[in-house]
Amino acid sequence: MRPHIVTSAVFSFTRLSTTSAASTLRSTALKTLAATCPTQRLFTTSSSQCDLVKPQAKTKTSPYSTMATPIKSDSVLDLLKVRRTFYPLNKELAISTDRIQEIVKESVLNIPSSFNSQSNRVLVLFGAEHDKLWDFASDILKPMVPAESWQSTADRMAMFKAAAGTVLFFEDQEVVNAMQTKFPLYSDKFPIWANQSDAMLQYVVWTALTAEGLGANLQHYNPLLDVKVASEWGIPDSWKLNAQLVFGGRTGEAGPKEFKPIEELYKVAGA
Repeated sequence: MRPHIVTSAVFSFTRLSTTSAASTLRSTALKTLAATCPTQRLFTTSSSQCDLVKPQAKTKTSPYSTMATPIKSDSVLDLLKVRRTFYPLNKELAISTDRIQEIVKESVLNIPSSFNSQSNRVLVLFGAEHDKLWDFASDILKPMVPAESWQSTADRMAMFKAAAGTVLFFEDQEVVNAMQTKFPLYSDKFPIWANQSDAMLQYVVWTALTAEGLGANLQHYNPLLDVKVASEWGIPDSWKLNAQLVFGGRTGEAGPKEFKPIEELYKVAGA
């Protein structure tokens, strides 16, 4: 940047007398311009470029306002409608195991929890590890089920085993207990809130897998499986098993679903 192209505003000051007072005035003018005009505008041939610019207020923008394809509520509602219980399932996956893991991880990270306590925990089993889980279930149940009733139970265990994988959902009781200690006023609520957060996680994973073309069904063979699962897959003692989501390829359509009249389920006020 060269001195001979200093703004006309500065030149106007140089035409003043050459006394020391004038020199002081020029120096003060330059400092004032430098303080009030961006550097890249100071060395220009137009004094209008140095008009004071009022600082703009910073605004917070929702991450969804910049999305290339905003998600519409109808799209979400459509997913809720197609999420169904599918029996039986096979081992043919419409998506990769990496994609399934990505879905589960994103769900775990983004599901809300009370006070952001993040008590949800997950174990995902594929292939032989999934098969092992349902073999364990059969071994545990067989001594407990009457011989005359065993075949139907065995068939059910075989149906779960025939699927491709299982997502096991847990709550970390250490987190729940810590929240109870930290906020004693709500101590009796934290187990309930943790269970609600886990239920949301189950539903989101189930719905997301359905959106990818998979079938799934939710089971609750806990606490029967708790000890065996913990010892086989190194689950911490503080993780409490809540549910097992069996998933795989669909072999048919979901059965019919009946709905109660909406008037029995819904009320509104003030609309």
